[in-house]
Amino acid sequence: MTDNSAVPLIVFSPQREPSEFINGLMRKAGEPVHCTWIPAVRDLGEALEQLNPELLVAAYVSEGDAQQAAKIRDQLAPQVPLILVRPQISENDIAAGMRMGARDVISLSAVERVQAVVSRELRSFRLERALNTTLQSASDYRRQLQSVLQRSNDAILQVQEGIVVDANQTWLELFGYEDSTAVVGQPLMDLFDDRSHAALKGALVACGQGKWTDHPLKVNALLGDGTHLQLDLVLTPGEYENEPCVRIMVPAKKRDDRQLTADVSDAVRRDTSTGLLLRRPLLDAIGVRIGAPPVGGVRYMALVRPDKFAELEKDVGVKASEQLVAEYAATLKSYLGPNDIAGRFAGVSFLTLIERGNSHDVEAWAEAVLGRFSENTSTVGQKSVHSSCTIGLTMVPPAGSSVDAVVSDVLEAVRRGRGQGGNQIYHLDKADTDTRVQAYDRIWVKHIKSALMENRFRLVQQPVASLQGEDPNMFDVLVRMLDHQGKEVLPAEFMAAAERNDLLKNIDRWVVGASLSFAAKSKPGCLFVRLSRDTVLDAAFTEWLNAQLANGSHTPSRICFQITESIFEQYMNASVAQLGALKKLGFRTALERFGSGRDPFKLLSAVPLDFIKIDGALVQDLASNFETQATVKKLVEQAIKLKIETIAERVEDANTMAVLWQLGVQFIQGYFVNAPEEVVMAEGQGGRR
Repeated sequence: MTDNSAVPLIVFSPQREPSEFINGLMRKAGEPVHCTWIPAVRDLGEALEQLNPELLVAAYVSEGDAQQAAKIRDQLAPQVPLILVRPQISENDIAAGMRMGARDVISLSAVERVQAVVSRELRSFRLERALNTTLQSASDYRRQLQSVLQRSNDAILQVQEGIVVDANQTWLELFGYEDSTAVVGQPLMDLFDDRSHAALKGALVACGQGKWTDHPLKVNALLGDGTHLQLDLVLTPGEYENEPCVRIMVPAKKRDDRQLTADVSDAVRRDTSTGLLLRRPLLDAIGVRIGAPPVGGVRYMALVRPDKFAELEKDVGVKASEQLVAEYAATLKSYLGPNDIAGRFAGVSFLTLIERGNSHDVEAWAEAVLGRFSENTSTVGQKSVHSSCTIGLTMVPPAGSSVDAVVSDVLEAVRRGRGQGGNQIYHLDKADTDTRVQAYDRIWVKHIKSALMENRFRLVQQPVASLQGEDPNMFDVLVRMLDHQGKEVLPAEFMAAAERNDLLKNIDRWVVGASLSFAAKSKPGCLFVRLSRDTVLDAAFTEWLNAQLANGSHTPSRICFQITESIFEQYMNASVAQLGALKKLGFRTALERFGSGRDPFKLLSAVPLDFIKIDGALVQDLASNFETQATVKKLVEQAIKLKIETIAERVEDANTMAVLWQLGVQFIQGYFVNAPEEVVMAEGQGGRR
């Protein structure tokens, strides 16, 4: 009986002895072979087909039989290695044998070499067989995958080095093409609007490097008939014809009856021309929102009213003018954030509740909307129509506001702006004179002072994420206050009152002390701690800080003090002195909200900096604004020259992250990375744990 686990070998030889010798020798060496003796060349072909050997040995055969054996092997089992056995061998014998197709030539008198050569060839055969099996499996998998991709209900495109190499039928149907020749071989960017290119290029690079997760990328597609379509793309690394590629997918939308019901309910609340909320649902939604304080930052009401619309309507006609209204709405919607509420308020005016990081961001938003209106030219019929708008702004107090009062203020702002000629932003700010705000301040000043005395402030973290490497373990520090019931009070509710009543310096010192304590205990890579204008102007701050460092338990380099670009510009001498003193103590320094000032490049060389934080106002429309992209790119290039690291503030979507990646920004922070209120970092000096 033959051992089924034995390794099959064929020994072609006129005598039986070589077969028995090799069989015994290899078994002693731990190789469980089973040699089959084939004495005649005519029987060799059948043996190769039936036995599936792992090695063929031709021993003591004539030159003609050896050549015939090699020929049969090549025809029937080319992967099986052939070894020739000669009574005596020379280098010429080995060379001649290898020319014939043998892997080696051996003499049975050299026992150790016989063992080594046979073991080597058996191992080589097994490795080659495993490799071929793997390659065949991979080939089968690719064929199956390609078949699945072609039949998929998801629209799928495959891209190599920016060129489309394959598109399934669903993609072609979505884009309105009859066959793949319309897209295969074409640059990917030709399928998308110019304003989508920067984000798409950045995501392609990141995905190709394996650093892109499944964030949906929002783009405007250019369809075959010239129209536009908004799509959410999912990018994943792939392979096409044994070469790496990026696979782009538009997932098929599954029917969901509950979602369909919700969509229908939402549709009846919206204006058919603009897709924005109608007046009553709009006011209801705003009322619910302003009944609670903002999660973070500030909240403003904006009213956008096109200028001289009555004249435009008379010129193009009532029906055609509705096209203009739809275009105005589309312009406004392109600037709305995920938490903004907007609707058609009255006639052709649009009311919007916007939430941003700070008032500077709100002003930048309004300027961007105003600029887009002013630069836009619409075509109505045969006529080219140019229009502008007036934007009224008013801040919504953090809590206790009524819709009527806020809307009344923003209507007054628009009325005054139009009275001054329109095409402008009119900001109605009653903060210093409004008796409501004064009463509000009196209440909050008491709360702030008691919270400082009773140690009812807390720190929270917002992670700073790397776009180019490992987690830097860096955090931006923000402050929260607890009321007497232990509920968290956000900065939007008390910071404005603190600033108007000279309490920021006190809060700053609490934050700095708590940050030092946390850094000493947890040893983060870096904590970013912001300083107010009052602390920048406080000559005694560094003396107080020195006293905090006196016990020797602190590592100053773990703290980076940051001030805003506007503070630096307004108080240049004091800022240079204060930041310079902090650098001497070993702390790191940064400018935040950077890049929107009069001459940001001049500031970079005014004082040694470790970081700049690119203004969230620039980041907001970065994904679709070519001018902003050029500005940020220039800032990054200059910072790199000065060995200053760059951080983008308030990053809120994947498109923006993709553009920042392409521009070379090193770090990002914002709600896209993590919301700051989610993780309590420290309860402050002397606080309970």
